[in-house]
Amino acid sequence: MKRQSLSVWQNGVRVGTWSVSSSQHTFSYDEAWAASAQRRPLSLSMPLTVTNEVYQGEKVRSFFENLLPDSEAIRQRIRARYNLRSDSPFELLAQIGRDCVGAIQLLGLEEVPEPSNIEGKMLTESEVAAALRAVINPASSTILSEEDFRLSLAGSQEKTAFLFHDNRWYIPSGTTPSTHIIKLPLGTIGPFGINLDFSIENEWLCSLIAKELGLQVANTTLHRFEDQRVLIVQRFDRRYSADRTHIIRLPQEDFCQATGVAFDRKYESDGGPTMATIMNLLLGSSKGVEDREHFYRSQIFFWLLAAPDGHAKNFSIFLESGSRYRLTPLYDIISAYPFLGKRSNNIALEKLKMAMSFTTERKHYSWNCIAVRHIEETARVLGLGSSIEAIIADMVTQLPNALERIHAVIPQDFPIDVSEPILEGVYRQYRLLAKG
Repeated sequence: MKRQSLSVWQNGVRVGTWSVSSSQHTFSYDEAWAASAQRRPLSLSMPLTVTNEVYQGEKVRSFFENLLPDSEAIRQRIRARYNLRSDSPFELLAQIGRDCVGAIQLLGLEEVPEPSNIEGKMLTESEVAAALRAVINPASSTILSEEDFRLSLAGSQEKTAFLFHDNRWYIPSGTTPSTHIIKLPLGTIGPFGINLDFSIENEWLCSLIAKELGLQVANTTLHRFEDQRVLIVQRFDRRYSADRTHIIRLPQEDFCQATGVAFDRKYESDGGPTMATIMNLLLGSSKGVEDREHFYRSQIFFWLLAAPDGHAKNFSIFLESGSRYRLTPLYDIISAYPFLGKRSNNIALEKLKMAMSFTTERKHYSWNCIAVRHIEETARVLGLGSSIEAIIADMVTQLPNALERIHAVIPQDFPIDVSEPILEGVYRQYRLLAKG
């Protein structure tokens, strides 16, 4: 295979070069970047060094591949859309890497990002709906051209991204960033044939509960564009400049990237990062005490919520200048309560496993078997000490009022098959937590 390369840019500044040959993947930082005031690592797995080390091998491949959707079906749709020879990470990202998660833009070696003015193709609500239909069936689109829409969103869900500016929706042009992710219902998934037609309502409610409990979480809104029910997620890796003339990309990475782990090892049981891995890494956070507590609160929250997808790709860090970093808000939270039980196409209680185990003398993955003592003992093993008692007491104090406030704001047309099992399930777990 002939050596191929892409330039890696962040906010108009060249960071380094990613190269791929038949033998390996390599990444090297530009010397000017390594010496600049803005310098920061592309990833904690590839730190800046005095000798400006060239990184190679699986950690490089894993970092860039983690920018892509996890779903093989979605990758194949990208391949078909651009008529690519293969679905290799390099070929896919060469086409869709202009607007990745965080601040990364991947461009050809001779390309330079366009000026940072906010530019895009304005859309009507009807045109947004047509663009959303094209996410599933790209061939049907008369709205999106290849040049208009080259972005990469990691994850397993059907989703796309738009620019929302001056109260209008746009397809961002050139290198203008998107500001909002729009998610579509998941539909039927997995070996159990689970019906997740209401996945977006599920995620909206889970995010609301998290916010009411004081957890930092991405802002979400339920919306409908004609026949398209969607969840609009405000990107926390974007912000306006002080004069609102351009949009700044905020560097970030997920914990698979930060630890050099491939996307298909995002679950602990597949060899991915553990609670201990992340808690140890957060010792170096610029907000270490706060971030470690927030991360562990989120694990208790996932237990309350029967949320099994809190894997390493669903936690991220902001990468700041001077090699500092801190935890981002939570995102992509879905509860299993609406599809737990003995009915067909449901998950039996004993089958539900958490993405990360509570670990005492042994690992506890089975949600139905995790007791409050496992939560307390794991916290002490992870170095939280007696603060776990205060964390649990605080969550127990907050929950009843939080659930009352949530009941008051749920829309009248919200699917009861989602709200009832989630709110009742959280309350049952709350009672267990309160008993200790």
